Amino acid sequence: MKADKAYKEKKMKKGIHPNYELKEIRCSCGNVIKTKTTAKSLNVEICSACHPFFTGTQKLVDTTGRVERFNKRYGRTSNN
Repeated sequence: MKADKAYKEKKMKKGIHPNYELKEIRCSCGNVIKTKTTAKSLNVEICSACHPFFTGTQKLVDTTGRVERFNKRYGRTSNN
């Protein structure tokens, strides 16, 4: 119990900490997210509203046959 009392009595030093204020994060898609931060302003290129992984539009593409090239290089066949 003494540890709890000592913890509650400690205070932050005045004048050395940045302001922790409610700000808006703006995405290039137009989405606005409100959060608390010490930053002046936040602008992002992609957010959870427009990222392909979160929207379900993600496409997995095997560009230039990388899987086949890997299998050929290391002697693997599709039967193994």
